[in-house]
Amino acid sequence: MSFLQQLRLEAPVACDLLIFSIVVLAGIGLGNIRVAGIRLGVAGVLFAGLAASHFGLRPEPGTAHFLKDFGLVLFVFALGMQMGPGFFASLRRQGRLLNGYAFALVAGGALVALLGGWMLDMPLPAIACLFAGATTNTPALGAAQQALTAAHVDAALVTLPALSYAATYPLAIVGIILSLILLRTFFKVDVAQEADLFRQEQGAGVEPLLRMNLRVENANLQGVAIANVPGIHETGVVISRHRAVGADEVTAATPDTRLHVGDLIMAVGTQAHLDQFRLVIGSVSTENLMKAPGSITYRRVVITNKRLLGKTVRELGLEHLHNVTVTRLSRGDLIFTALPDLKLQFGDMLQLVGDEDSLNNATRHLGNAVQLLQETKFAAIFTGILLGVLLGLYPFQIAGLPAPVRLGLAGGPLVMAILLSHLGRLGPMVMHMPLNANRALRELGIILFLANVGLLSGEKFAATVFSAQGLQWVLLGIFVTMLPLLVIGFIARKFHRVNFMTLSGLLSGGMTDPPALAFATTMARCDSPAIAYAAVYPLTMLLRIITAQILVQFG
Repeated sequence: MSFLQQLRLEAPVACDLLIFSIVVLAGIGLGNIRVAGIRLGVAGVLFAGLAASHFGLRPEPGTAHFLKDFGLVLFVFALGMQMGPGFFASLRRQGRLLNGYAFALVAGGALVALLGGWMLDMPLPAIACLFAGATTNTPALGAAQQALTAAHVDAALVTLPALSYAATYPLAIVGIILSLILLRTFFKVDVAQEADLFRQEQGAGVEPLLRMNLRVENANLQGVAIANVPGIHETGVVISRHRAVGADEVTAATPDTRLHVGDLIMAVGTQAHLDQFRLVIGSVSTENLMKAPGSITYRRVVITNKRLLGKTVRELGLEHLHNVTVTRLSRGDLIFTALPDLKLQFGDMLQLVGDEDSLNNATRHLGNAVQLLQETKFAAIFTGILLGVLLGLYPFQIAGLPAPVRLGLAGGPLVMAILLSHLGRLGPMVMHMPLNANRALRELGIILFLANVGLLSGEKFAATVFSAQGLQWVLLGIFVTMLPLLVIGFIARKFHRVNFMTLSGLLSGGMTDPPALAFATTMARCDSPAIAYAAVYPLTMLLRIITAQILVQFG
């Protein structure tokens, strides 16, 4: 320690970097240790920080506080950017039911924490972050600490939450996984069968896109432009290729292409819509226009021209400008027919049909700069963080609370990231973060946050947790973790027949616990639980951040 003391005097920045590096390396190693198939993961950094601080290895408090808050902002902003594009879609259909259950999980955990804390005569700050630790929600810990700091309470109360959080966090991870095992055992779930049923449920109503070659036989269509063909807008069918009667070569079909009896066309759509559209056109042809002579081909092009973002397929006007037809749009794992009113986002992939020269012109117009998909746009990121911090500072007054609630550094950047990533752009800036960059920023942020929470709280950790009071916290934390999970899991399975893949994702996401999701996906041998996890995670995260602040001020 004398070396560190000397280094502190001669090079304080180097001393702090040395301490942070030691804690992070030790924490990552600790997090990778498996006990009965379970590991702490990144939470190991928290306990490494607590241990280092307990033995006197501490950075400058000002530096540690800054890195803690900055890490929290990086984590929640990157998380919001990842979850944002699918957040609002998750609120539709079953997403509403799942988020209702997630809300009940949050409310149930808060109620158990309050009742238990009242019985044990716990201070409200300790209750708030026992709630955060027992539900493995690190941003809620940050929100509670910020609320305490803003309220100018006693310094001892500001450090108390991290102690109750650390006391309950390890067994919370075990408790969530144990709850999944108990529910699976109680309902005698065949995991493989549930996974098959889940895939069938997900596929219901989602038909693949097919091609159909049709011969025009309806005399009422003589000389009618494709854009005016009855039923084409209602069915969403796209006509991509056309060969006039008596012609040898296939050409690209555009909205202005006029049909005549005897023409051949190729339509793209779902089987049901194609069958419906065929009744208007004529009969199915055995000839495949994909293999017919002609200079027509197809190409997949990525939209990277930011001037086109937010425009609809119709507004692109590719048929008129470049004589090509848009037949399909791919966005992530989803494939749509290119409906005219479909709005475009950065990174969307369009399938175009036309001749080579027309396709080249259209490609240049759309951008197709694939390398841009891997660029991290830091100007957009820090603009979003700036707006998120400002949003987090805004006070929301809730009746019955003595002080206003703020989203803070945990909630403001999260909400702003969800909104901006959903919109896709902010003025001239494209709100896009590559997956690898997102994961790196998220992990760096949570490591900085947990390491410094431990370093700032470890001095009193052992004396607080390894005491009669600390053991009471641990026991209450188990109830806060498992009781709401088992009750909600039972109700969802018993009365709504929720598939166990969905239930696993719901409970893991409702506790914002990646280790539980990893366990669920390993148990299922597929990624099916991740769908429900993603559907409830953003709203649950926000609810837990707000709930932690309310618990701090409840009295």
